[in-house]
Amino acid sequence: MTKDSSYKQLLDSLSTAVIVVDDKLRFVHLNPAAEVLLAVSAARVLAEPLTAYFHESEAAVDALYDAHTRSISYTKRRAHWQLVHGEKLTVDYTVTPISESEMLLIEVQPLDRLLRISRDESIIAAQETTRNLVRGMAHEIKNPLGGIRGAAQLLERELHKPDLAEYTNIIIEEADRLRNLVDKMLGPNQPMRAAPLNIHEVLERVAALIEVESNKDIQLIRDYDPSIPDLEGDKELLIQSVLNIVRNAMQALQENKTPDNTSGKITLRTRIQRHFTVGSIYHPLVCRIEISDNGQGIDAKFIEEIFYPMISGRAEGTGLGLAISQQLINQHQGLIECESVVGCTTFSIHLPMSFQDPSEQDIHHAKAK
Repeated sequence: MTKDSSYKQLLDSLSTAVIVVDDKLRFVHLNPAAEVLLAVSAARVLAEPLTAYFHESEAAVDALYDAHTRSISYTKRRAHWQLVHGEKLTVDYTVTPISESEMLLIEVQPLDRLLRISRDESIIAAQETTRNLVRGMAHEIKNPLGGIRGAAQLLERELHKPDLAEYTNIIIEEADRLRNLVDKMLGPNQPMRAAPLNIHEVLERVAALIEVESNKDIQLIRDYDPSIPDLEGDKELLIQSVLNIVRNAMQALQENKTPDNTSGKITLRTRIQRHFTVGSIYHPLVCRIEISDNGQGIDAKFIEEIFYPMISGRAEGTGLGLAISQQLINQHQGLIECESVVGCTTFSIHLPMSFQDPSEQDIHHAKAK
């Protein structure tokens, strides 16, 4: 075994992505982990320039040349790479010169999965805290409301002037309105009934409702993957969750012009995603539902808060729809995420294809990677 083949075999056995480039920053070797990370084949990219397959910045390229010229090592944290096929990666990487061969060894640690785990756990924990707060607040509100309503009914019986009954009716109606609002904040109270279902039946039901509500003013675009198998879930709860999101998009498009003054469009897209982590729970297979619109987008200051109750960017909004949707998807061991720029807002619903028993869940904490 030659020395060259020996080091390549050693690098190929590592789970860390390792890239070796020459003094012109051309690929000399990629181990399998690097091939997966960059989504390229080593056999096809050897002798090709590294910069043709991902981009960070001109300064980053200069730093690589400088590391070779001056024979210095350095580490860069939270670098953002744009791959040739459009995917974006957040990585830590270390550059080490190999002086005897005039090459650079680049060790890359992807952070996206670790950042997602941290973000998802934060969202799930915040949702649970919010639900507990709302439950406690609802109990404290509904008790006195019941007393106020009862007292108004008793007072109404004692009043002999019909025109005074108008005031007690207002008290009763407003108490009922507040009680209904609290019930909405608590979300659906029926237990989830999981059964195999076709996710496209859920989306088609929502699409039919939206077409009626919008008088077909909004263009609905379907981009389905028909090969997605049945998943486990409660059909009615999933319809409600998706409907809340699509209805929000419809209302936003109806109330505001699109950035390019074209007609409003909502795209319903389904895909299969493998090896996905929701919070710290690993799922080998999830269904990803994307709901995209071409509206004005969501203000950046609201993005981190839109799944909390009573948070709404619309004057007429109650701020309950998205919070309820997130709660319902959480019940399915899934999660909703949102990305928004002017002209494109996308809500991504991640639903595991099957439920996991809590005692048998494959838990992958960040430290395990």
